[in-house]
Amino acid sequence: MRRLALLLGLLALHQTHCFEFVVEGEWETETSLDEQHGRFKRAILTSEEQEDFEAIRGDDITVKSYKMESRITSRFCHTTVKSSVVNSGPNAQSIGFNVQIPKQAFITNFTMNVNGIMFVGSVKEKTVARNLYAQARARGKAAGLVRANSQDMETFKTEVHVPPGSKIEFELHYQEMMQRKLGFYEHSLYLQPGRLVPQFQVDVYIYEPSGIASVETPNTLGEHFSGMAKLTSSKDKAHVVFKPSLQQQRKCENCTTSAIDGIFTVKYDVLRDSNAGELHVSDGHFVHFFAPANLSPLPKNIVFVIDVSGSMWGVKMKQTVEAMQTILDDLTMDDYFSIVDFNHNVRCWSEELVPGSTIQVAEAKKYIQNIKPNGGTNINEALMRAVQMLVKASNQGMIDPRSVSMIMLVSDGDPTVGEIKLSAIQKNVKKVMREEFSLFSLGIGFDVDYDFLERIAMENRGVAQRIYTSHDASDQIRRFYSQVSSPLLRKITVQFPEDSVSDVTQNHFDKYFSGSELVVAGKVLPSESTTLNSFTTASADRLDLSLQTEADYMELDAALAQQQHAFTGFARQMWAYITVNQLLAERSMAPTAGQKRKITQRILTLAVEHQFVTPLTALLVESEEAKERLLADSPNDPKQGCCAGGSGMAALGGRTPVQMVHSIPPWVQMTTPAPPSHAERPLPDHITIVENDPHFIVHLPKNNMDICFNIDSEPGHILNLVSDPGAGVVVNGQLVGSKRVEEEKEKVNTYFGTVSVFYQPDGIRVSVTTDRIDLTHGRNNHSFTWGATADITQDRVKVSIVKDSKVMVTVDDKITVMVLLHRVWKKHPTHVDFLGLYIPNNNQYSSQAHGLIGQFGQEPEVRVFNLHQGADPLKKEATMEVKGNKLVVTRGWQKDYRRDQKRGSDVFCWFIHNSGKGFIDGHYTNYIVPRLDSFLPLPL
Repeated sequence: MRRLALLLGLLALHQTHCFEFVVEGEWETETSLDEQHGRFKRAILTSEEQEDFEAIRGDDITVKSYKMESRITSRFCHTTVKSSVVNSGPNAQSIGFNVQIPKQAFITNFTMNVNGIMFVGSVKEKTVARNLYAQARARGKAAGLVRANSQDMETFKTEVHVPPGSKIEFELHYQEMMQRKLGFYEHSLYLQPGRLVPQFQVDVYIYEPSGIASVETPNTLGEHFSGMAKLTSSKDKAHVVFKPSLQQQRKCENCTTSAIDGIFTVKYDVLRDSNAGELHVSDGHFVHFFAPANLSPLPKNIVFVIDVSGSMWGVKMKQTVEAMQTILDDLTMDDYFSIVDFNHNVRCWSEELVPGSTIQVAEAKKYIQNIKPNGGTNINEALMRAVQMLVKASNQGMIDPRSVSMIMLVSDGDPTVGEIKLSAIQKNVKKVMREEFSLFSLGIGFDVDYDFLERIAMENRGVAQRIYTSHDASDQIRRFYSQVSSPLLRKITVQFPEDSVSDVTQNHFDKYFSGSELVVAGKVLPSESTTLNSFTTASADRLDLSLQTEADYMELDAALAQQQHAFTGFARQMWAYITVNQLLAERSMAPTAGQKRKITQRILTLAVEHQFVTPLTALLVESEEAKERLLADSPNDPKQGCCAGGSGMAALGGRTPVQMVHSIPPWVQMTTPAPPSHAERPLPDHITIVENDPHFIVHLPKNNMDICFNIDSEPGHILNLVSDPGAGVVVNGQLVGSKRVEEEKEKVNTYFGTVSVFYQPDGIRVSVTTDRIDLTHGRNNHSFTWGATADITQDRVKVSIVKDSKVMVTVDDKITVMVLLHRVWKKHPTHVDFLGLYIPNNNQYSSQAHGLIGQFGQEPEVRVFNLHQGADPLKKEATMEVKGNKLVVTRGWQKDYRRDQKRGSDVFCWFIHNSGKGFIDGHYTNYIVPRLDSFLPLPL
C-alpha cells in the first residue's frame, strides 16, 4: 500500500497561542496555576506565514473544486468544507488541506479519499486513539502540529504525500452554536483558496422556526466582490450563495492569482414574539432561547482598572486611551464610576464612586489622557483597591440594590510587583468579591497570562477577552465594553415542571446584557403531556419578572421533516455542545484532582458519543480496513480555560451549572402548572364591564341589578374611567375608530384601543394596547408583548399577563383592573382589534373616587317601576328613578367575554339612552381628559 503521511492541526477552544505536541506525549498532569505560568509564550504564526496561508497547498496541483456549506437551524450550525485536488505535477509531493475554523467550533469529522482509498474519522478518547495510532506510527505514518494565528479563527491542517496523478478529496465537518452579540448572530467562513478554482461555491442555509427578522451579507471580501453574494429569504428561511466564476475570481482581467482572501460573513437575527423567549423541542431534547428586549437598562457601578506599567508604553496605551474616551462618554447620570490605574504603585482618580455626569466624565477623560506608562505591574493591589471601592459604596448606600456592579481590568502583562503568585491573587480576589460584583478582564497582546485572566474573571461572574495589538485594538476594547454596557436583568433562572426534563445545562445566570442571548438546553422526559412549559424569573430595574412559554413536543420535528436544508439533529447536538463547554469551564476551575478526573470522564463520554474533537479527545482517521491510521490530535494543555458555555456574552457572570430550581419566589404568581395566579382565579358572576363600542355595564350589588349605557365619542378621545386622588389611582381609556363609517350610524364605531392604569404614589403607569403592555416609571420603560404569559411586580403594582388573552393590574392589593384582548381578522373591512375592561365591585376606592366607573363605588339608590311593553316587542321598557332623575330605560342585554372570548355570555341589564345621561354625573364630555395619566378635574 502506498505510503501516506498526515500532518493535522487543531487548536483547543478559546486558546490563541501556539502549542506543539507529539503523539507519544504523556497524558496531561494535574498542575497548579503557578506551575503552568510561563508556558503561554510559544511561537505563533508570523505575519509572513499568515500572509502565505492557503487552503490548498502544493506545487503543480489542480484544485478542481472548493465548496463550503453551512446549515444553521435554530442557531446551531453544521459546516462542511469539501475540496477535490489532483497532483498534476511529474513528482510525488505533499498536498496540504488547511481550514480556518471559528474558535468556538468543535470538529466532528474529517474524511479523505486518496486514489480510491477512503479514510474515515471517528472521535475517541485521546489515550485510546493514541494506542491505535501508535501501531501505524511505528511505520512512520504521521506527526502533529498545532497553531493559531488570528483573533477569531484557529487552523486545521492536513498534509498528505502522494505520487503524481493522484486524486484526493478532502472533507471536514465542524459544529458551533451561533452566539448573539449586539443584537445579531454572525456566521464567518474563512476563504483563502490561494489559487483559482473552477468550482468555487459557498452556501449558507438558515432555518429559524420562529422567523427571521433580518439577514445581511456585509461586503467583507472587498469591492472586487461587491454584490456577488446572492440572498433569498422568506419568513423563516434564508439562503446565501457566493459563487464567483473563474474570471470573477481573478485579481485582474489577465491575472492568474485569486482575489478571494478574507472572511465571508452572514449576519442575522430572529423574530421574537415575547420577552419570555423561545422554547424549541426536537429529537427528545429542548433548547430555550432567552433574549428579552424593550427593557430599561439597570444602572451600573463600574471601576476601570488600567495597567499603566512600562510595557503599555506606545501604541497599547494610545489605543487604550482612545477606547476609554468613547467608553466614558457612554456613562449616564444613573451610573457611578471611578478609575484605578496601576504600575508598581496603585492610584485612584477618585477614591469614591462618582455619578457619570458631564463634568465628572470630562475630568476623568483628562486624567486618562495624561497617564504616562512606566514601572512594574501590581495587579493584586489594584484589584483589591477596586473591590474596596465598590464595597465602600455599597456599605454607604450609594449603590442601588438593583444596580450592576463590575470591575473592568485592562492589562498587558503578568504581575511583577507585590503579590506575584497567580493562585494567591486569584484567592485574594475571590475572597473579597461580593456575590453581586463581576470582574471582566481584557488581556492586551500575548505577553499577558490570558489563562489567569480568564480564570479570575470566570470565577467572579465575568469573562475575559484577548485584545490583539493590531490597528483596531481600541475598537476591540470598545466592542467588548458595548456588550456589557447595558445590563437589563439580574438573577435570571429558567425552570421547568418537575419530572418533565433532565440533564439541564446551566439555568441560573447572574446577568443578562442587551443584544445577547441566554441559552438553556436539556433532555425531555417521557410524558403524557403534549407540551413543555418553561418558567423564567428575573429582576429588572425596580421590576420582578416571571415569564412563561411553552412548546409542542412534535410540532418542530414535523416542520424540520419538511425542510430540505435544515440540520435535523440540532437540539441533541446543541445540548451536548453547551454541556461539554460548561464542563470544560468547570474542569478548569476544579479545586481538586479527584473532582477534575470526574469531570474529565463526563466530558470524554459526551465528546465520544457526539463526536466532538475537544482538548481531551482525538480524531482517529482510518482506512476502511483499518490498515492505515492517521491521528488528528488536539493540544495537551492542562491550562485549558475554555468558555463560560452556551451563550457567549449573554452568560456574562454566569455561575457553574446548578440543579433545577422548582421552588417559586414569593412574588411570582405562576400560571400552569403551578397554582393559578390571581389572573386565573374564579371571577365573580357580576362585575362592572366595558366592552365593544364601548358598552358600559355597571353592576350595582346593593340593588342587585346591572345598568347599561353607551358612550358615543370620537376616536382619539381619552375617557376617564376611575379617578381616585385619595388612593392615587387613575384608570383611563383611549378610543380608536373602526376602519370605515358604519352606514346605519353615518360615523365610525369607537372602541378602547388603550387602557392606562396610573399609580401616582409610586409614579408607575401601566399602559395596555392591542400590541403590547408597557410599564413606565419616570424615564424607564419596560415593554411586553401579548405573546407570553408573564407576571411583573414593580413596587406596589402587580401585572399579570395571560398569553393572547388578558392582563390583570393590581394596585397596592386594593384596586384591580382586568383588560381583555379582542383580536379580529386583520383583513376585515371594518373591525379593528380592541380591548374590554372588567372591574370588580370590591375595589377599595377612597371616598374621593369618581369617573365613569369610579363614581359608582358609592352606589346610588335606584328604583325601577312602570314596567311596560316597548316599541320593540322583544324589549320591555320602564321608568328608572336615580340621582333625582326619572329616566326611560329599556330592558336589553350585553356581552361578558370572560369565560368565552369568542361568543361571550349574555348579561341582562336596563339600558339608559343618550350616553348615560341622568345616570352618570354631568355629561359624558366632562370625562374626556387630555392625557392617559390625567386625573379628573374636581369638582365635575
